[in-house]
Amino acid sequence: MEDPDVLTGGCACGQLTFRVRGAPKRVGLCHCMTCRKTSGSVFNAFAIFPADRVTVSGANRNWEAAPGSQRRFCPQCGSQVFHWEDGDEIEIKLGAFDRADLFTPTYEAWTKRRESWLSTPDLIGYPENRDEAAS
Repeated sequence: MEDPDVLTGGCACGQLTFRVRGAPKRVGLCHCMTCRKTSGSVFNAFAIFPADRVTVSGANRNWEAAPGSQRRFCPQCGSQVFHWEDGDEIEIKLGAFDRADLFTPTYEAWTKRRESWLSTPDLIGYPENRDEAAS
């Protein structure tokens, strides 16, 4: 029997997978140029989980966007799956989960780079990085 508190996901080819236990700490969008370029989209949608609740299986490679910031991807199919910064949190891309419509973003970062046609009136917006004091 499946545990309802465990969510799964992974890359397009299935070689790199993850399991997450429990709810995310926060869910957001990012419009920064790094997220735009690495995703090929106008924003990145993600959920942040405590690192000790995430289990990753399979080979993965990283690209260090900034010191201590590792964007992880599958070396076989190239799918981006998660972003891990030094510390105790892992950012998992919403599109990497096996199920859709799991989480709703509550905030967005780098709104000064948001496309003018993208309307997100219900989200808390940060012109650049999210305030670390916010939860």
